[in-house]
Amino acid sequence: MAFCLSTHAYSAPLRTVVASGDCKDAELSGQAKAFLSALASRPEQDTLSAAQFSERLFPQPTKSFEDLQRQLEAAQDQFYEGRNARTLQAVDEALQQITRLPVGDARWKLYVDAQLLHGLNYRAMGKAKESDAAFRNVLRLQPKHELDADYFAPSVRQNFDKLRRELDQTRKVKLSVKSTLPTADVYLDGLKLGQTPLALDAVPGTYHLTLVKGDTTSFPRNVQVQGTETPLLVDVAYEGSVSASPFPCLAATDGNDERTLSHAVRLGGTLGVEEVIVVRLERPSSGPKWFAATVLNVEGGQKLREGGFKTQDPETSNEALAALVDFVTTGRSPSNLVVMNSNGKAPWDPPAGLKQGGMDLSAPNMLSEGDSRPRSNSGLRMASYVALGTGVAAFGGAGIVRLLAQKDMNALEKRLDNGRILSTDKEALGLRNALMQKSNILNGLLIGGGAAVATGAVLYLLSPDSRSAPPVTVGVSADSHGAAASFSGAF
Repeated sequence: MAFCLSTHAYSAPLRTVVASGDCKDAELSGQAKAFLSALASRPEQDTLSAAQFSERLFPQPTKSFEDLQRQLEAAQDQFYEGRNARTLQAVDEALQQITRLPVGDARWKLYVDAQLLHGLNYRAMGKAKESDAAFRNVLRLQPKHELDADYFAPSVRQNFDKLRRELDQTRKVKLSVKSTLPTADVYLDGLKLGQTPLALDAVPGTYHLTLVKGDTTSFPRNVQVQGTETPLLVDVAYEGSVSASPFPCLAATDGNDERTLSHAVRLGGTLGVEEVIVVRLERPSSGPKWFAATVLNVEGGQKLREGGFKTQDPETSNEALAALVDFVTTGRSPSNLVVMNSNGKAPWDPPAGLKQGGMDLSAPNMLSEGDSRPRSNSGLRMASYVALGTGVAAFGGAGIVRLLAQKDMNALEKRLDNGRILSTDKEALGLRNALMQKSNILNGLLIGGGAAVATGAVLYLLSPDSRSAPPVTVGVSADSHGAAASFSGAF
């Protein structure tokens, strides 16, 4: 007999941390970096670094325009020296970097130079198919491009012209590009083709798409143009609000927290993570600043937990930061320095009248003394009515039991022998037992009813309405002949 034992270790969800607010705020960036560092320092946590965030959304080149220009010039020298393998490697590396450069004429020129050199090199290696593909990458977006006769042999120029004619006869795909921000510049492979809404006939294939609206840039992406029509809608407003430097950030200046959290969930889906932790600085109109964190589940789109700490005390900031990391990762609050948002109201934005004294981070929902503002009290008021109704019902039941017990008592008195119950009188014994049971029930109803009425009265008094209604008076009495309850006041 064989036994198979397996253990399943806890696996933390893949998370990313993104700041929210003014993305140029140095204090926000510093706090966010410290939080991410504290989170990433825990070995059990699986968190995207700032570099990984940037690489997934905004891949940055490691070489400048000038560096890449020199690399292509060196590759061209290697081509003329017959070192085709070295040329192929150098051009491939250059193209990977070129697609990371900012879009525009300078990038497109480098792209064209690299593709044309690719075409020449593949042709010299006897790879006509790969050579034609490289030339088509230029002609599909710039069909009128002409080769320089001083650098390209007549046979190469003839083949280039043949490819131009073939592409002109190729069935095109209707490509339409729209954006949430109108008149955004549309770039394919770095070449500007127009503004949104843009419609054009494109050669089928894969293109590198970027939209730019002023200082706002969409996520660069590869798009597959195929079929008879390829419609694209790019949410430039959302994508342009995301930045990776100096720290992953969602720009939020209009105070619309729900939209920011919605964008954070979308961002998590783009990044392929399970949870997004949104950190921000809250600056109430009065009082200290708060550093807050909200944990969002990407698949369900729901808020899992939220907490924060006051930033005015530098001596406790490290302790508070560690406690906040514990809270957002486990849901447990190991320190009073972390405030959980358990009542639906953010502690950094308490309504007027909330008590702010005490420790640096206090519970956010303590009512201050003397608060005379109208408060929402429908829950307490309803509970008081339920308790009072339950008490009255209990007293009513006690009255019925009292009547039934009196009937049994009258019957038992008729069967007594000199005030005693004979052991041989089974009917009298049965009446006695019934009376004892009814007595227990009666006592329970009286005690329970009294407690319910008292509870209802207390709840009612704790929930006055905004009209300052007169207080309620409750009277309860009970004796051997029955029980009674009286109420007076405004309901």
